[in-house]
Amino acid sequence: MSASPLIARLVDALRCLPGVGPKTAQRMAFHLLERNRDAARELSKVLEEAMVRIGRCESCRTFSEDPRCPVCTARDRDPRLLCVVETPADMAAIESVTGYRGMFFVLMGHLSPLDGVGPAELGLDRFQKRIESEGIDEVVLATSSTVEGEATAHYLAEMVRERGIRATRIAQGVPMGGELEFVDGGTLARAITARRDVDV
Repeated sequence: MSASPLIARLVDALRCLPGVGPKTAQRMAFHLLERNRDAARELSKVLEEAMVRIGRCESCRTFSEDPRCPVCTARDRDPRLLCVVETPADMAAIESVTGYRGMFFVLMGHLSPLDGVGPAELGLDRFQKRIESEGIDEVVLATSSTVEGEATAHYLAEMVRERGIRATRIAQGVPMGGELEFVDGGTLARAITARRDVDV
């Protein structure tokens, strides 16, 4: 028996989530329809509100409902220390487990010329303004240890060092090819604590 057109649309819509294929999307759709319609309605409302109200922090570029996110407006953080990450998920991982108390800059990706992602797409003009105008002493490069992440870290390190600012790279325990959001908390905390100077 083929599904109704609306069920097919629901299944197809759920497939936009990472790691969700046709079978998983179908199970989710049937679960929501069979057992959890109230939760599905709430999910729908929150998704709609989030898509309308959540933008980017004008300072660090993470997701935020306000012009500046709670991290950028906090008074108890070190404004001379700036950690560069690829995604808001990486920022959240560092915030939750490392004790890091500096500021952030979120690239929303990494350099990937084959995919059309260059410095402009990563907001590096804004990054340059920050390192030139905010009295930053150290930039911690916490990009992933993939080939693209390493290339991005190298590019940023050159920008930073040209301006006489210390550039460090997160250290031990983060596996080559690994994504930060999937690294366990203890390993990530050690990587931030044992960061090293970047050679360019």
